Amino acid sequence: MSIMPTETTVQATSLHATATPATAAKKEMDSEVFLALLVAQLRNQDPTSPMDTSDMMAQSTQLASMEQLTALTDTSRESFALQMRVAAAGMVGQEVSFVDADGVTQTGIAESVSFAYEVPQVKVGEWTVPLDAVALVRAAGNQAGGATAGSSGTTAPSTDSSTTTSGSAGTAA
Repeated sequence: MSIMPTETTVQATSLHATATPATAAKKEMDSEVFLALLVAQLRNQDPTSPMDTSDMMAQSTQLASMEQLTALTDTSRESFALQMRVAAAGMVGQEVSFVDADGVTQTGIAESVSFAYEVPQVKVGEWTVPLDAVALVRAAGNQAGGATAGSSGTTAPSTDSSTTTSGSAGTAA
């Protein structure tokens, strides 16, 4: 006589089981998980040796601390995003330099900023540059010692690659 394996569709008979299937495991511990663990601990504790009230208070305090740290993290993340937006908006009309995909330093006037992505994107001539790729910002027209010192002094934005700094300087090494 052979024994056939059973299917995993057998319903649990526990009063605490849910009819909904289990979802993917959470990657972060939040207050829901903490409370579920606390309830499971209380439900399964030995009746002859119940949990000490000081332990329960300590766990409740840990939960409150965790919630406050989570709120602080969220606030810090929002503050950083706002600082990036302010910094990017302040670049409009300024001369910026960045290294393009070919490894060549490009310089131009920041024309606009897009906040459509997680990191603000600065429009410089024909390029759209992430804020964290901008290497230099200076007032437009401030050409002392800069790559555009040989220009006629106008600050109109240029869209061709002639605004690059000396590309051969990086290859001379």
